[in-house]
Amino acid sequence: MKTKNFVVSGVVGGIVDFLLGWLFYGMIFKDTFPQPEEHSNTMIMIFLGCLTFGLFIAYIFTKWAQITTLATGAKAGAIIGLFIGLFYNFFNMAMDSGATFELMALDVVIGIVMSAIVGAVIGLVNGKLG
Repeated sequence: MKTKNFVVSGVVGGIVDFLLGWLFYGMIFKDTFPQPEEHSNTMIMIFLGCLTFGLFIAYIFTKWAQITTLATGAKAGAIIGLFIGLFYNFFNMAMDSGATFELMALDVVIGIVMSAIVGAVIGLVNGKLG
């Protein structure tokens, strides 16, 4: 595994994920999904979660799959987003009495789109870094 590729593409992917989360959940679907409470460390924790996701995808792409193109990254990212979205939302449906199948389906679709974009960016960065 190329450590430089992993770190650089993971950080870039994490930043892209954070910005997409702000766009989708903070702007476009602001009235559909609950907003985080205002705490001093809320945005830091959200950013760290996004950074972790970017590093997770970058690890898979650089260590196991050798993904170095935008198109392959988008496809792999979409599949990963599908499974992570289903995983998270099935547990959310079990634990949150206010969860609905409509919100679950929307969240899974948003997760697929965001993960496809993050995967595309990470694949592209991996390809450019060689």
